[in-house]
Formats: sequence, structure tokens, C-alpha cells
Amino acid sequence: MESISSWSRRALATLPFPVLLTARPDKNTSNKGEDLRRAPWLTNTTPITVLPPVASLAGEHRFADDHDVRRPYLGAGNPLIAGPTGADRSAWSRQACAPLVPLRPATPSRAPLRTAPEGLLQRGLANPDKLRLQPPLPETADELCAIARTLGAAEADVYLGARATERALKELSAARKLRSYRVLHFATHGLLAGETERVAQSLAEPALMLTPPAVASEQDDGLLTASEIARLDLDAEWVVLSACNTAAGEKANPEALSGLSRAFFYAGARALLVSHWYVDSDAAVRLTTAAFAELAAHPSASHAEALRRAMLSLIASADPLGSHPAHWSPFAVVGRGGR
Repeated sequence: MESISSWSRRALATLPFPVLLTARPDKNTSNKGEDLRRAPWLTNTTPITVLPPVASLAGEHRFADDHDVRRPYLGAGNPLIAGPTGADRSAWSRQACAPLVPLRPATPSRAPLRTAPEGLLQRGLANPDKLRLQPPLPETADELCAIARTLGAAEADVYLGARATERALKELSAARKLRSYRVLHFATHGLLAGETERVAQSLAEPALMLTPPAVASEQDDGLLTASEIARLDLDAEWVVLSACNTAAGEKANPEALSGLSRAFFYAGARALLVSHWYVDSDAAVRLTTAAFAELAAHPSASHAEALRRAMLSLIASADPLGSHPAHWSPFAVVGRGGR
């Protein structure tokens, strides 16, 4: 039987601490926007960093060679996927940073991968035609481009649409170029281990979705799995996983922070931004862009402090939905809390 301490540790790892209260709320407090803005959330006063399992820190202390040219940012997102009918072309129109016409504030949620229909497997790899039927995320182009501008990154370092592929990332890694980026940012669909198992080779591991290729191969089938991530060569100060359930564990190891998180730490990341559940896409855009704006405005701030301030800006926003913890609390900083 599993020990209470082990169960408690796993349960605590899946709890978003910023949503805890520091005082008893007014008994008349409702679930409405104005009351939620006044709630005594822990995030009102305290920046929080989560330490990952010790096994996840194996590759954390590698540093770039002195002669490496450090680049501020690489972002990847807005995969070319067309929705369940295959007719949604919104992702195709947003494959470059400028000019970008702002999307309407209300955008679709970053939904989980849908239940796999028959024929999804193709020679043991994900079937790209089926992957393309997932809901598109054109708003992630806004997110990535805004942060790239904040950090002074080159537009060429924002991989959108047709450039946001497994092959591109693996080739950068093989050429030892991926390790030159201080920040890596993925804005896309995140898959739980069980969801990946339904679409690729029965591998029970989490994954990030990128643009599916015309023909699946070992090098690129549209899913960047945890085992593939672990083989990348990184030296990133911060890896931002702006996707669903990126704090979840592997199916065979349900412990939180044991899946994508462990893989990125093993590959060479020193801190991560991960999510605890299916995130609202519009809220994710606002939260991540605000966090990087805070880092730019306050260079000495930690990642956790920047995220805390971004959460407070979302709570205080005029949008009543923004104040609800379902929108601002899923994200957590894991690893080193400093810059």
C-alpha cells in the first residue's frame, strides 16, 4: 500500500500554491469577479518556486561554453492544424511576427487532444492527418511575438506555423545551436501521457504538439515526446511551456513534475514554467506576456516574482473572468527561482 507521505507529496506537487488563502475570506464572498479580486490569495504577497524531484536535476548544472554566442529567446508555436472539420485555416495566416492583426480578446481554450479515432497510428508513429484535426491556436503567435519583442529577439528566432516542427528543433540541437538560447518558449497543445499513447506507438509519455509533417518519420511525426526532449542539448535559463498539463507526470510514474519537466531538466534547463491543468488560451497569452514584461521592467526580479506580478495584473483586470483562479493560477515556476 502506498504510504501517506508519498501520497501527500504527490498531491502537494499538483496543487497550485498561489491559489491558497492567507486568511479566512468574508463569509459573504461570492464566486464573482469583484469578490475574487479582494480574496487574500497567497500570490498577493509571496512569489513561489517549486523544487522538482532530485532525479530531475541531473542535467541542471550544465553551462554553455565561454565561446558560445548567447541569444535571448527562441519561441515555437501556432502549429498548422485545422480543427475537427479540417477547414479552419486561421493558423496559416499567422506565420510571421509582423504585421500581426490582434485577435479578439475571447479566443478558444487550449483544449486537450481529442479522443483518437481509428487509423491514428501509422507504422508506429503519429498519423499527421489525424493530428491536423486538432483545434488551432493562432493566438499563440501573438504570445510568442510579443515576448520576442520584449526580449529584443530576432524574428527569425520565432518558429511559427510551417517552421514550428520537431525536425527544426532537433536540427538546431544537433548543430549545438539550441543550447545558445537563454529562454525557450513553447506555446501549443500539451498532451498527457495517456493522450500520447492514443496517437503514437503506445508510448505512455507526455508530449508537445508541433506542426505535423506531410509524412511521419522517426525524426518528425508532429509530437515532441518527453524522451525526445531529454535528448536535446539545452542550456536554457528558463523554459516556458505555455500549454496544457505540462506539470503532469508520466503514465508509469504518476508523480507530478516527472514527465516533460524531468525531460527538460535532463536536457539542460534550469527553470521551467509549467501548467497544472487545461489552460485557457487567452489567459495564457496575457499571463506569459505580462510575466516577461515584468522581467524587462524589473531586471533583478526572479521568475517567480515576475509570474506573481503577472497573476496580480490578471486578477485586477476589468475582465471578471480574469480574476477567477481557474484562469491565472494553473502556472508554476519549477527549478531555480532566480534569474
